[in-house]
Amino acid sequence: MKHITFYLDFISPYAYLAFEQLPQALQGLSYRVDYKPVLFAGFLKHHGQLGPAEIAPKRDWTYRQVLWLAHAHGIPLQLPAAHPFNPIALLRLAVACGENGLASRHVCETIFSHVWRGGADAADVGRLQELQALLQPKRDLVADDVKAELKASTEDAVARGLFGVPTYEVDGKLFWGFDALGPLRAYLEGDAWFDEGHWEKAAALPTGVTRSR
Repeated sequence: MKHITFYLDFISPYAYLAFEQLPQALQGLSYRVDYKPVLFAGFLKHHGQLGPAEIAPKRDWTYRQVLWLAHAHGIPLQLPAAHPFNPIALLRLAVACGENGLASRHVCETIFSHVWRGGADAADVGRLQELQALLQPKRDLVADDVKAELKASTEDAVARGLFGVPTYEVDGKLFWGFDALGPLRAYLEGDAWFDEGHWEKAAALPTGVTRSR
């Protein structure tokens, strides 16, 4: 049985789509999943990048694409009232409901639905209070250990080479994005492609030119 770590941030529509599609994408395979909330903004800061929603034309395309992907895969999705928003409270809620920086699938599903179903304001204080009452976290959201676990998970993810969400890690290999569910399944099935050196060669390609910043 393979062990998958699913890194996610509730701010990401692609993480929501991948979360919903994962059981179907890996149907029939033997695996277990740990769901690990991380702060996507921490990745962006580390790598010196803007988020998709911070580049106007890319923002428009992102929303159009995720709406289409949801439609094409039969996944319920309505854009929240405003996006991007600050996901810290939702991430801490997920961590506070679990242990060692991990969250259960039920908790993640409930929080993803809060954000990506119904079209309401994901950061509305009243809605957050209702969500917290529903999930009944074991720990206080602002407790030092909760904050520390989320920070440690994000820093550990960066150290492992993550740059975006969703990312699925298995056997030290990182698969990024909703469209990586296909390659992930192929790897879990033992596709010979992964034993032929292609994975390693792709990372060894020399850089032709570096653009100045």
